[in-house]
Amino acid sequence: MSNVSRRKFIITIGATAAGTLLAHGCSSGSSTSTSTGSPTPAADGASPSAAPAVNVNPADAPEVTTAKLGFIALTDAAPLIIAQEKGYFAKYGMKDVQVNKQASWPVTRDNLELGSEKGGIDGAHILSPMPYQMTLGTITKGNQPVPMNIVARLNTNGQGISVSKKYADLKIGTDSKPLKAALANQKIAVTFPGGTHDLWMRYWLAAGGIDPNTDVSVIPVPPPQMVANMKSGSMEAFCVGEPWNAQLVAQKVGYSALVTGELWKDHPEKALTLRADWVAKNPKATLAITKAVLEAQQWCDKPENKEEMCTIISADKWLKVPLADIIGRAKGEIDYGTGRVEAASLVAMKFWADNASYPYKSHDAWFITENIRWGYMPATTDIKATVDKVNREDIWKAAATALGVPAAQIPATTSRGVETFFDGVKFDPEKPEEYLKALVIKKA
Repeated sequence: MSNVSRRKFIITIGATAAGTLLAHGCSSGSSTSTSTGSPTPAADGASPSAAPAVNVNPADAPEVTTAKLGFIALTDAAPLIIAQEKGYFAKYGMKDVQVNKQASWPVTRDNLELGSEKGGIDGAHILSPMPYQMTLGTITKGNQPVPMNIVARLNTNGQGISVSKKYADLKIGTDSKPLKAALANQKIAVTFPGGTHDLWMRYWLAAGGIDPNTDVSVIPVPPPQMVANMKSGSMEAFCVGEPWNAQLVAQKVGYSALVTGELWKDHPEKALTLRADWVAKNPKATLAITKAVLEAQQWCDKPENKEEMCTIISADKWLKVPLADIIGRAKGEIDYGTGRVEAASLVAMKFWADNASYPYKSHDAWFITENIRWGYMPATTDIKATVDKVNREDIWKAAATALGVPAAQIPATTSRGVETFFDGVKFDPEKPEEYLKALVIKKA
């Protein structure tokens, strides 16, 4: 998006946010369930009109009432699912939003490349590095850039690294060193090259002296296929989001070495991304979608809503997973499958608490730096410029302000500061080159 377009967008959403505050004050109440995916067709068969919902100020009415959003069957897709099921999209005028299941992250990417006008999708629940990979053209067809915007982080924490039960005697935890000999040349699964799970796995292995490029074979596997592949012996370990680590433990196929919050407390994970051209064309609709998702995140994070959230997302049209495999870890009750049980984990998945929803630019700087580390992005990548192009935290702030989020819950800076990982390594987002230079195991 050009600087002129961005300024125009900010002016538009600023006026919209102000109008929303005047119309609704600080309300963030829930609404009842509505449609779960299919848009309501117009009576004459035409495209859905942009008529606002009854509780939307006419000045805030989105340019369109429809958008196609993708999700993968993971617990951290809950904000999109709840925004649909609880009617939050409709509440802000986006009554015809579709939330469509994607088979894998490559499918999500392909459909984002297409856009809804060509049969794809306009936005998605996505691994946070992927919008950067698409914008730079490192994972797109013909390496053609497909500019994307991140408008919110969907969650922090909530992923896991699990290993086969055949390695139960090694009692693997945050220290991966004991696996070096056991996993020599064995297959280790992640969900997408350069995505969050790939980066967590690589960081963990490298911290234990295992080079993921030479000592093991890292392969991509779609999240819903992880447990079946472990059961068949197709790989020895994997990194994935919930509920698949919990399901592995429940089926006694393996155990969790760790949950990823133990690698990096309150680390960023999934994001809500939209095609940048869609955002530029539909600023009010973008704001409406963002408000709906933020309100859903607030709802999802309330302890009293956890069981209902898990019941909703467990349905066949969403995750198609037994409730029992989802609810424990969603509540912070983590059974590692080794005898270790945490009744109230301090690094359980968060959707809203501790600024989980805010897309810190400093976190995206780390994702790009790690992609450079492993050769997924060129070493010449301008990290700051790329983050500034993709990360639209200004939209998040406009949405939060419109929702009446207290000022104390709206970060005053785009950086969370220096981050410290489980092995004592620190990442200063102002000095990514120093971090990269100090790393011992890397491809870059």
